[in-house]
Amino acid sequence: MSEQKFKYQGIGREYQKQLLTAWYERLQNAKSEGRKVAYLFVPGNVAEFLRVFDFELVFPEVNALQCGVRKTSGDLILKAEDIGYSSDVCGYVKNDIGMMLQGNIGPSGTEIPKPDLLLCTYCGCTTFIKWFEALAHFYDVPLVMLDVPYMRDGEISDTDRQYIVEQLKELIPLCEKITGNKFDYDKLVEAMKHSAEAEDLWVQILHSAKHKPSPFDSYFEAVFFMAPIYVLRGLPECTDYYREALKEITERIEHGVGPIPDEKVRVVIEGPPPWPHFRAFWELLKHWGVCAVASSYSKVGGFWDHGFRHDYTKPFESIADYCLTCYTNQNLPMRTELLRSYAEEYSADAIVIHSVKSCRSFSVGQADMREQFIRKWDIPTLLVESDLADPRYFQAAQLKNRIDAFFESLEHKRLVHV
Repeated sequence: MSEQKFKYQGIGREYQKQLLTAWYERLQNAKSEGRKVAYLFVPGNVAEFLRVFDFELVFPEVNALQCGVRKTSGDLILKAEDIGYSSDVCGYVKNDIGMMLQGNIGPSGTEIPKPDLLLCTYCGCTTFIKWFEALAHFYDVPLVMLDVPYMRDGEISDTDRQYIVEQLKELIPLCEKITGNKFDYDKLVEAMKHSAEAEDLWVQILHSAKHKPSPFDSYFEAVFFMAPIYVLRGLPECTDYYREALKEITERIEHGVGPIPDEKVRVVIEGPPPWPHFRAFWELLKHWGVCAVASSYSKVGGFWDHGFRHDYTKPFESIADYCLTCYTNQNLPMRTELLRSYAEEYSADAIVIHSVKSCRSFSVGQADMREQFIRKWDIPTLLVESDLADPRYFQAAQLKNRIDAFFESLEHKRLVHV
């Protein structure tokens, strides 16, 4: 593909790198420039709310996955295990603790500043609570729990929504005290507007995978495209990024090209990637012409493709709804139905489940999911296992055998039915 023919080729990946580099540089300089720092999680995060007080935001899971991609997570995990953390503890947690023990030098080589506030948005993952309790102990800083009720019946109740709204309002005086900045309602409204526009653009990118061939891999490419909407949401540069990224995807559609030159199989993928072996895992699927047209992981920070948008006309209620509906806060039948609906909506041939040893929020119930997909809906489903951060659990030969056997069988069935 010539650069003249494809004007926007690679812009999404390159622009994303620039934005993340700038973000890490801001974090490194935050303390010297007098800015306060808040740590929070990606699922159900209240970034727009904290930006009103000019907090710089740190997302420990993003640091952990970046360490995995750069193949430094293994040594960091061992450092945490050396002080007593079990091999069964979440790999992200141990990566974060290990990073802190060696001076909090982040994946980009820059220093991650000590938090002034730990805001734990409890959205279905109990590990979040213990993770931030540990950080509060090590850093000796305030820990605030934003308690998000579990999605019990699949619907948001007014009571649950108001419960979160009241917690946010109670948090305002503490944020004002830590930062010295007063709550500014107009600033919150502005951040919400930026978020909603970025979400609109991101959904257009996600929906592009309905085309055949798909111009976009909703798992292996999505993990790069989705980073700005998690760490920079509410800022104008986030919206600018998705405008440019959509241009690249639109151009791919116009020329009928995608990430898999010879797309043969369309799949929906469940579970986080094995970050230390990200490229190797992708190659195992690429070998069979597999393109991921939808995934649950690309929605771990928000179900915007199901219609949710941050609403500036009712910002507190909108933030509450966002917290309540994140993927890890939904029950197993809801998650199962989501994946089934993706298989239908995106014309997928199969579902691939990557079960993560140390992440119970994702892995619990996945075997039951697989049984339902196969027996109830007759959807071919492959389940493979490794870990999202610990490189010791990625057995390349075993994974290759299972993946090859599954797609060889799928190919044979197609030939039989021709």
